[in-house]
Amino acid sequence: MLRSELFEIIANGENSGVEFKRDDIRPEQLAKEVVAFANLLGGRVLLGVEDDGTLTGLQRANPQEWVLNVFRDKVHPQIIPFYEEVLLEDNTRIGVLTLTAGISKPYVVRHNNREEIYIRMGDRSELATREQQARLFQAGGLLHVEVLPVAGSSFRSLDLSRMEYYLRDIIRDPSIPMTDEEWIERLLGLGLMAEDGFGNRVCSIAGLLCFGISPRRFLGQAGIRLMVFDGLDKEYRAVFDTVLDGPLVGRWETVEAGQRILADEGIIEKFSTAIMPFVTEESNTVDQNMRREVSWLYPWEALREAIVNALAHRDWTRSVDIEVVCYADRLEVVSPGKLQNSMTISKMIAGQRSPRNTLAVEVLRDYGYVDSRSMGVRTKIIPLMRQYNHVDPTFEATDDYVRVVLPRQVHG
Repeated sequence: MLRSELFEIIANGENSGVEFKRDDIRPEQLAKEVVAFANLLGGRVLLGVEDDGTLTGLQRANPQEWVLNVFRDKVHPQIIPFYEEVLLEDNTRIGVLTLTAGISKPYVVRHNNREEIYIRMGDRSELATREQQARLFQAGGLLHVEVLPVAGSSFRSLDLSRMEYYLRDIIRDPSIPMTDEEWIERLLGLGLMAEDGFGNRVCSIAGLLCFGISPRRFLGQAGIRLMVFDGLDKEYRAVFDTVLDGPLVGRWETVEAGQRILADEGIIEKFSTAIMPFVTEESNTVDQNMRREVSWLYPWEALREAIVNALAHRDWTRSVDIEVVCYADRLEVVSPGKLQNSMTISKMIAGQRSPRNTLAVEVLRDYGYVDSRSMGVRTKIIPLMRQYNHVDPTFEATDDYVRVVLPRQVHG
């Protein structure tokens, strides 16, 4: 690192990616900052710099060896740091420890026979909350949230006829459970039920979402909130505001000649019914059959794909509903949580696949809600918006949500 670069970093002060530390800190203090950066997006620790930016320099005889010992003894899983020293004109040495975002989250500090998880919050490193820890375990592939038990639920919280149809008619299971106990054993094996740690067999998140009679009764964030505004923002009162509840999949029945009919809507069908009046327009004239032609403001397959993606890939550790908002010039679908694993917007647009909730995705794929390639952004949303609305959709990803924006049809 050049001196000029070091001085610029110090001049900008401590922030979410930079921490100043004296050279005489204890090993666990350095480990705390290292772990917090590794659990977020990485960062730099400057050794020999006071909190106010004063340069006191390195005093240890062999600071690099000390740093490596801290990483070996206090940080887990193992991280290999990049350490360098910058020599100033007055022979003061500043240690620069550069860390990338970790791929084996969560990283912990091991001290006094305890393991503690820290994350970076602005210019401070703080103990992670239980919710934040769950997200870190999920990001590291150590926790699949959708198989976690849902407190208060039971086998009776599931729609038996919906599950029977799934096993018999969708996946062609040759052996359908006959008793409640047989059903519970099968659902435990499928990951749709789980042990709650107190000897109770309850629904898993995936089971309740896919086949629950009323998922929001036990999982408050399981719905879709649909809002409609006449203007370009939420400044005025919504003309329509509702929260939809229901299992992911509809309940179908097979009638004569093997034809399938929808007997009970799932949340995707409920959403389709609720939003229809706000994404279509009737012509001012009537045709020869005295009917008004209906035109779509957005390509339906693109909108449907955006909703299915939000349901399939949202972060269930976030206690908010998926939000769909219609404005005068656009429609927005907001899915709680950051992009899963190492996914980015550019990777998503390129067609890379990285499902977060694999059980839910498989059920949706079995029913045909999700195509076999799981490349709906690239193969449906983008090309359909270009073809019918003559404009590209936009995508935004933060640590809190993923937003898909579909601009309204451009005429002319």
